[in-house]
Amino acid sequence: MAPWAMLHKDSGGRLYHQQPHEHRTCFQRDRDRIIHSKAFRRLGYKTQVFMNSAGDNYRTRLTHSLEVAQVARSAAQALNLNADYAEALALAHDLGHTPFGHAGQEALNHLMRDHGGFEHNRQSLRIVSSLETRYLEFHGLNLTRSTLKGMMKHAQVYECDPDLRPICQQRSQEQPGLEAALVDQCDRIAYVHHDLEDGLDARILNLDDLRGLDFWRTAWQDVLEQNPHTFQKVRSQVQIRSVIRYLMDHCIRDLQDTSSQNLRNLAIQNQADLKALKKSDYPVGYTSLMGERIRVMQDFLYQRLYRFPAVMQMSRRGARIIETLFGEYASLPALMPSHFQIRIAAFGLERVIADYISGMTDRFALHEYSRLTGHRML
Repeated sequence: MAPWAMLHKDSGGRLYHQQPHEHRTCFQRDRDRIIHSKAFRRLGYKTQVFMNSAGDNYRTRLTHSLEVAQVARSAAQALNLNADYAEALALAHDLGHTPFGHAGQEALNHLMRDHGGFEHNRQSLRIVSSLETRYLEFHGLNLTRSTLKGMMKHAQVYECDPDLRPICQQRSQEQPGLEAALVDQCDRIAYVHHDLEDGLDARILNLDDLRGLDFWRTAWQDVLEQNPHTFQKVRSQVQIRSVIRYLMDHCIRDLQDTSSQNLRNLAIQNQADLKALKKSDYPVGYTSLMGERIRVMQDFLYQRLYRFPAVMQMSRRGARIIETLFGEYASLPALMPSHFQIRIAAFGLERVIADYISGMTDRFALHEYSRLTGHRML
């Protein structure tokens, strides 16, 4: 690994001491603990753009997390960074998401506005440090301090998580490790390309709209010229996936090449040099041309997919379910499982309700809504 990579010896140890494993590095153990957690499994039934019940082939939070992890690991290896560390951060980055996607987070944050708010990154940290219960010796997953710090995208934690505050304080005073910054960019790369593919599969987006965008026309022509004898013969869905794969590959290559060149230009020698950089000088990023292309893709998706009436209606239904559940549990906390009820004295009723609801899958939230109200949300 490069000298500016996150080294295993710099993991910072764990909040609760454990002996090192004889066959796995500390970050491999962190990755494995994340994969084996309940919160990670539940991502398979949480909305990315389309609800799980909308179709079998659309991305979920789980498949999205796996795709980000694959891209991040490959990019980290290309830059001689710590691929195990990058993979662990990528797999954990969406653990705290609510059911029903961003609409669910916005609804829960509004309901928690007088009680510390709700934000999925802070909830991810709460899950791995407190809510997961898999061990006899401690709560949470007892991840390394470096992994916890790398997960702190906004250098913020809830007031009810005091064990994380010293790590948060450190994170607020320094730039993230290269692996953490890389995962953030790989997350963006994955969702803009894969949401585009899902939107086309759902026939909310169409090729005529995309043909009006320069980057799409150019990519389509490039793939056609590289495959003149086969491209025109395959069905349109295969053509679309070939073009999206081409676009994504170019984006990842740009990220790797630009970040590598920036590191050379800055003459970075070690972790200390990285931590001393200004935010504006941070080396992980794209060329300005690629950055503009990603911005155009995000704007296109926002206007044509995320704001599409059927998608917004689905999001609004999800928000109403969360609002109803919150009100029911606030009125009668005994409706929640006993292992959540016993946490109320320590964390407050509203925070415990937020913990419970945010951990639900889409289908469990729908089931609870129907059970408590007698109505079925279609």
